[in-house]
Amino acid sequence: MLELIKYLVGNFAEDKEHVEYRVEETEDAINVTVLLSDSDMGKVIGKQGKIAKAIRTLVRAKTPKDSKKYNIEIKENTFE
Repeated sequence: MLELIKYLVGNFAEDKEHVEYRVEETEDAINVTVLLSDSDMGKVIGKQGKIAKAIRTLVRAKTPKDSKKYNIEIKENTFE
């Protein structure tokens, strides 16, 4: 599923080498944090969050019913 998220985000992000994915698995969910450069935030989130919502919808639709739920959070990378 992470490959699907990378593919979808990669189609919108221009600064692909600065995109980071952090995956944290809990008992009932898999949390994916996408860290982007400031210039890519608007492109990946979209107007009124429509692109981010579409990415979450596609991931939810592709996830098997007996699998853990995927939570996707998009944040700005501070390049620490």
